[in-house]
Amino acid sequence: MTFETISIAEDERGIATLTLNRPEKHNSMSAQMIAELGKAAGQLAAADDIRAVILTGAGDSFCAGGDLSWMREQFEADRKMRMAEARKLAMMLKALNELPKPLIGRVQGQAFGGGGGLMSVCDTVVAVDSARFGLTEVRLGLIPATIGPDDLCRAPPLICL
Repeated sequence: MTFETISIAEDERGIATLTLNRPEKHNSMSAQMIAELGKAAGQLAAADDIRAVILTGAGDSFCAGGDLSWMREQFEADRKMRMAEARKLAMMLKALNELPKPLIGRVQGQAFGGGGGLMSVCDTVVAVDSARFGLTEVRLGLIPATIGPDDLCRAPPLICL
């Protein structure tokens, strides 16, 4: 399967690297990326030759959260559309959370908003010592309602290098 906003590489040991691949946008999550991550989770879960998955971001950031264009669309959308988009994000996080293989977060740079949600569904997270974390959507008057339950109830072990 070909993706536009993410990539998957597999090594000879059966370790897959799932990379958020929008470095020019600090790997912020768009509707397309959310859909592709959900599909990738299903693909990785079904792959018998994959033993573990590393989740990382291309470039200087892990994930800066939601893409601002996508978030603006949510402000302008009706309640039904907002609920549908939030459900897509929640289902993608659920698919990664329930991946039947170890999911290891490899974090560099920014891990804001939804990036924290992605970290929270990992079984463990390894971060460089200069990584920065935050639920920055509160600055926009938003609560981290979709990712909050994962962040607050299932924080993975964090290893800083």
